[in-house]
Amino acid sequence: LAVPVMPPSCCGCLSQYTHHHLVAFLLTFFSYVLLHASRKTFSNVKVSISAQWTPPLYNASGVPVERWNGSALFANEEQATLFLGALDSIFLFSYAAGLYLSGVIGDRVNLRYVLCFGLCGSAAVEFVFGTVTWLRLYNVYLYCSLWVLNGLLQSAVWPCVVAVMGNWFGKSGRGFVFGLWSACAPVGNILGAFLASSVLKYGYEYAFLVTAVVQLAGGVVVFFGLLVSPKEVGLSVSETVLSPMDTDAGSHQPLMSVYARRRPALQQPEEPATRSSQAISFWRAFLLPGVLPYSLAYACLKLVNYSFFFWLPFYLSSNFGWKEAEADRLSVWYDVGGIIGGTVQGLISDVMGKRAPVVIVSLLLAIGALWGYSRSPNDQVVNAVLLANAGCFIGGPSAMISSAISADLGRQEALRGSQEALATVTGIVDGTGSIGAAAGQYLVSLIESKLGWMYVFYFFIVMTAGSIVFIIPLLVGEVRSMLLERRARRHQL
Repeated sequence: LAVPVMPPSCCGCLSQYTHHHLVAFLLTFFSYVLLHASRKTFSNVKVSISAQWTPPLYNASGVPVERWNGSALFANEEQATLFLGALDSIFLFSYAAGLYLSGVIGDRVNLRYVLCFGLCGSAAVEFVFGTVTWLRLYNVYLYCSLWVLNGLLQSAVWPCVVAVMGNWFGKSGRGFVFGLWSACAPVGNILGAFLASSVLKYGYEYAFLVTAVVQLAGGVVVFFGLLVSPKEVGLSVSETVLSPMDTDAGSHQPLMSVYARRRPALQQPEEPATRSSQAISFWRAFLLPGVLPYSLAYACLKLVNYSFFFWLPFYLSSNFGWKEAEADRLSVWYDVGGIIGGTVQGLISDVMGKRAPVVIVSLLLAIGALWGYSRSPNDQVVNAVLLANAGCFIGGPSAMISSAISADLGRQEALRGSQEALATVTGIVDGTGSIGAAAGQYLVSLIESKLGWMYVFYFFIVMTAGSIVFIIPLLVGEVRSMLLERRARRHQL
């Protein structure tokens, strides 16, 4: 199985970047921070939503005696929990479908326009979803429709921010840079948990209100401040990246121009402008080496990662009896572990010059971390430590696949000239992952209601093992290429 071969690692120092790199890094970083903060709100207020959607009081015969303004959509908490799981799946299925489309759009339309449309549109939908109760509207079909639209709008963001980062940062040091940058998701989770817990005492509607307003403001800032490519400020490869070892020239100019310098006899005078401006087709991107295996592996891994994202506060409240605000604050330790895991593992992959071995080792450790966390005692300190450990080994490889590895796949030599592939490839990888995550969310609620939380963790372990199976052929390919490189060096000596 052919896989993209990484060049020798060259982390370099931060001084090799211009202030334009810093601005691009920060604006794309905080774009996804705000998106994830608003997305996290839903998982942080599930207990409050479930309480409001079910009858609050019962008499001795079990018949509800009070229903506030018809807000009791379900007869009991179990039905409400199943519907909340269904909403998670609805969101992720629409999000996955949108990713396949938005990746293609992002390679053909200005990335800044697509990104801002997704941010601002999603903020508006989340505002309506959270505050529609103020109009005394409680309707299952309305909630489902709004969440489908929200998934489609949010899908426009991730392929765009990864593509912008890929434009500004080359392959050398990409593991560390993207590992640090991919902390945007867990940082957004932490911010969302903080904002939701701060205003939850006033009602869950205020949690949606605050995060939606902040996200809308962020979208406006991005629209007026983001530069999607070094070409917008007239920078060349030599001006944006000082390292001569960075062979991923497509980060700053069309790959075709590099290919032409290596093989001038094959180049027609007018071909560079034509080929470099063409976006790669969806199916060609899907069949690129490594895209399908990593997409399937990410489907299994994102199922586990997003199950923690959507259900962790609910699990901590229902399983240990902790208050919802306490559960929200404790859940951030999973994200802290993800930040550490993504950054450290990205740096290690740069030093090794390989991604697959780092991902597989982390996933093997994740199996043990899941088993250990499933047996956590009713102690918040111990739970936080085990939770951070699980986040490190689950969130770390998840961040690598969705960011650095996706950028590697979208800028590999097999493209031979098309620079417009990064958003498409990112959309395919993340879209396939979201399909797996979508299918998993309803399964989590179903398994929990029928068998209990312990079997949910067994399910997570099986999915983590499945992601390892899909990456093993890529590991074999990387080991084979490494052995061939060593053999070639010996012959040269």
